[in-house]
Amino acid sequence: MFSAQRCGKRSVFCLRARVEIKKLCCRGQAMEAPSHHAAEKRRLAGVERKDGFLMLTLKDIEQARAKMKGIVHETPLEHSQTFSRLSGNEVYMKLENLQKTGSFKVRGSFNKIMSLTDEERARGVIAASAGNHAQGVAYASSMLHIPCTIVMPKGAPLSKIEATKSYGAEVVLHGDVFDESLEYALELQRKRGMTFVHPFDDLAVIAGQGTIGLELIEQLPDVDVVLCPVGGGGLLAGLAFTLKQLKPSIDVYGVESSACPGMTAAIRHKQPVAIAASDTIADGIAVKKPGNLTYQYIEQYVDGVVCVEEAEISRTMLYLLERNKLLVEGSAACPLAALLYQKLPFRGKKVAAVLSGGNVDVTLISRIIERGLVEAGRFVTFTTVISDKPGQLNKLLRIIAELEANVMSIHHQRIGAKVLPGQAEIHFSLETKNEDHIQQIYQVLLKEGYDVQLYR
Repeated sequence: MFSAQRCGKRSVFCLRARVEIKKLCCRGQAMEAPSHHAAEKRRLAGVERKDGFLMLTLKDIEQARAKMKGIVHETPLEHSQTFSRLSGNEVYMKLENLQKTGSFKVRGSFNKIMSLTDEERARGVIAASAGNHAQGVAYASSMLHIPCTIVMPKGAPLSKIEATKSYGAEVVLHGDVFDESLEYALELQRKRGMTFVHPFDDLAVIAGQGTIGLELIEQLPDVDVVLCPVGGGGLLAGLAFTLKQLKPSIDVYGVESSACPGMTAAIRHKQPVAIAASDTIADGIAVKKPGNLTYQYIEQYVDGVVCVEEAEISRTMLYLLERNKLLVEGSAACPLAALLYQKLPFRGKKVAAVLSGGNVDVTLISRIIERGLVEAGRFVTFTTVISDKPGQLNKLLRIIAELEANVMSIHHQRIGAKVLPGQAEIHFSLETKNEDHIQQIYQVLLKEGYDVQLYR
């Protein structure tokens, strides 16, 4: 049984393997997390079927790893002093952004395609995706010399289309949104007799993602907590299942964007449900409805799911770029964002965070950095009105210079609803040090008689 425990304005959905009430801490406030009988449910993983689903075994994960040896990278696990200091934990990062095709998705895709019969391979595979899954399926197919078709929305980024084509896949552009692409892919699958490779709700795919857990335990045997992003649930399901088989004492948490909290909704309703998702920087986990199969595994093996805000994801991406020299996509930054912003009920633990991918559209990188700078208080825009007389703009600029802010842009406007004759409205964009620096500038300008409006 899942239960929502509130801390301030947040909800942490927890599954605990003990019956007694535990006191947890989040931002210094106590919250109670009633437990459920997860241990008994884990025992059932040894049976062949439960509720109509074929169950995985640890042997399935080990066999998946053996199949992909030499094809898929065993990605490094790196310690981060920055995130350790900022979060109060000992933090390690599992760098799936350095994986073949730039994300963990190739693990599940390769294992799924390897499981096909010779007849199924001859007919080929098909998938619908605008991102990492497309490249994972295309790459795996190319390594096994299997015909591959990928259906993408017409508005998919050109870089993603070209990357998928580079692995030899036939790319079909159809539909304005992913759901239309998926519908068309299933139609083609029926017509051509191809095998549809699901991005997450498939046992072979889940087993492939679970190989990350085998590597993690070898790299960090005494790990206490593992965090990973969750969208459809394939990564979290495979990872949690594997880790709990190897070390039942490990806590495993999923992290998703509050703009698309599909797994949180599934937990609340005790089954996967479709949600109305908003745009999110973590587009790799923007799934409206998690899988039925993945939900079953997550319900059994995962200790909790938390949400992070868009601003928190952006700032974490900037931290990773500046401090760790790592470029990751929004979904990959979610686990570390949860640590930085104290969304999780622990401190002083040895934590491994899975950085799931690094496929960032190059046309968006500058905007992502700018967003991160704004959230970190290092970039701000403001407007004020001055007298349209010689020397007045110079006076304002002198004040800003004395406060050690750098002017990035300036716009002078004499016509506006709030601009009287003889006045000019000034729009400034400033490079600042932090939030305190912004407030200092704001207060000084107010004291000097300027009517200032700040914009973020």
